[in-house]
Amino acid sequence: MSAKAGVGALGALLLAVLVFLALSSWSRQPAVAQASVQPINFPHNVHVQTYKIDCQYCHADARRSEYAGLPSVTRCMGCHKITAADKPEIKKLAEYAAKREPVPWVRVFKVPEFTYFPHKPHIRAGVACQSCHGPVETMTTAAGRTGPRLVNDLLNLTGVRPAAPALTMGWCIDCHRDQNATRGAKAPLDCVTCHH
Repeated sequence: MSAKAGVGALGALLLAVLVFLALSSWSRQPAVAQASVQPINFPHNVHVQTYKIDCQYCHADARRSEYAGLPSVTRCMGCHKITAADKPEIKKLAEYAAKREPVPWVRVFKVPEFTYFPHKPHIRAGVACQSCHGPVETMTTAAGRTGPRLVNDLLNLTGVRPAAPALTMGWCIDCHRDQNATRGAKAPLDCVTCHH
């Protein structure tokens, strides 16, 4: 009887180890992107909430290309030659401007290389930037979720949404289906729309 109990205990232990390994490595995509250390601390919340600057003022390419783009140092200095010019972060910006160099921002949002995501049709369809990027207007440092994880899945099941949506194929397809059903949009659902 004790041999059977030992085998049962060993089986239970192995099962527990397998469950632990499965749960700890649960991910269908890369892990959540953390807020990157940027060369200049850029508070989105101040620019958007305090000064009411629209996303597309700085990310002007979003309405006309695949990439949203980043503002040039010249565009930033248009305001910051005067506004907050004495602040340490603006002094860093002025140094880049003096050297005629772009700010080497660290990329936060990125879809896989085999995926084509154009911003232009989404902007033209009236999709708010926050739909994909989360509430960037409240962030002091932008960060995004680039794939579902067990914690996010459990939060979604309980009705509590993570800060930013998981940028996955399933999430995008669900959004297209929802837009087609609720708004009568003609968001494509064929594979070659994003993979060509």
